[in-house]
Amino acid sequence: MQTNIVDELQRTAEGAEADRILRNCVHCGFCNATCPTYQLLGDELDGPRGRIYQIKDMLEGGAVSRHTQRHLDRCLTCRNCETTCPSGVEYGKLVDIGREMVENRVRRPLGERALRGLLRRVLPEPGRFGPLLRLGQAARPVLPGGLRARVPRREDPGEWPAPRHGRRMLVLQGCVQPAMAPRINAAAARVLDQLGISLIAADGAGCCGAVDQHLGAPADARDRMRANIDAWWPHVEAGAEAIVMTASGCGAVVKEYAHHLAGDPDYAAKAARIAGLTRDLSEVVAGEDLTPLAPANPPRVAVQTPCTLQHAQGLPQAVTDLLARAGFPLTRVAEAHLCCGSAGTYAILQPQLAERLRDRKLGHLQADAPDLIATANIGCLHHLAGAAGVPVRHWVALLDPAGG
Repeated sequence: MQTNIVDELQRTAEGAEADRILRNCVHCGFCNATCPTYQLLGDELDGPRGRIYQIKDMLEGGAVSRHTQRHLDRCLTCRNCETTCPSGVEYGKLVDIGREMVENRVRRPLGERALRGLLRRVLPEPGRFGPLLRLGQAARPVLPGGLRARVPRREDPGEWPAPRHGRRMLVLQGCVQPAMAPRINAAAARVLDQLGISLIAADGAGCCGAVDQHLGAPADARDRMRANIDAWWPHVEAGAEAIVMTASGCGAVVKEYAHHLAGDPDYAAKAARIAGLTRDLSEVVAGEDLTPLAPANPPRVAVQTPCTLQHAQGLPQAVTDLLARAGFPLTRVAEAHLCCGSAGTYAILQPQLAERLRDRKLGHLQADAPDLIATANIGCLHHLAGAAGVPVRHWVALLDPAGG
């Protein structure tokens, strides 16, 4: 693709990167064939190719409006298009640049600004989100049915094994997961303990930065990334073998810390080290002997592989292969490549599209009558569980020696 980026943008790091990415695009349109929003809406501007053209026009000095903003907002950032693209267009990086530019140029209506600001101030902060969720859980019995389904029941995480092994790994607790599903990380600790690995949560590590990054506030996202690096660094220097992610959405971001902090002379090298140590939990468990974890009477499982695992991290079969090795009978799932509609804050900001995608995904997941659905991301789990006819669990719960 030929470009003519305006000079003032071409001289910035973002403008130069956008120019590089755009030049790889050959207009083929293969990306539209696997784009969830294009599948639903059939509008070229709601597919990757159309969004690329809108970003290109903006970089070349074209008009930017609410119209542009609306089409970029509708993107799930599922990155399915990157998996499909024969030219290797890094669409995820490009849409982040485009969203930040639009956010700086187009003022949103008051209601949108308030909601997005609230999400950025509550979701990444466990000290705020946790108490609010507990209030909702206390009121859960009297909530209307639709709202009740969105409030998860309180759960007991169970025992977290004390460190006792020579092999030690760090785990990111995350922002909403400790309140919504505290059993996930505890189950991961119990599973890894059975495999001879101690899992440690570092004090001071919090949100990975995804919420701010995808809501057009990359500077705040980078601040959160630096805080995590500072929290992990003493453990890394002490020999931590890996940084384990139990939420694939967080893993997708942390694995790209080197990209996000490349321009920071104080953190670039550390960010690259952190990114290199980061592993999805499925990568860690897959490298071990699963015999001690194999269940006696495994249920039939439908696996929902989150977009952040299959497209962003390039691990489309990781959970499926792992559960098959452990002896679980797996059902067939059509359109496994398509997004479930959760996409971080997307289900809140674009509820109608998110629900259509969720219902389509659940139709395929439940078509072969599984006993339960297994996933690898807290957002997908919560989104699907609100309407599923069978239990939805994080896959590590199925291997938990304490029971899932």
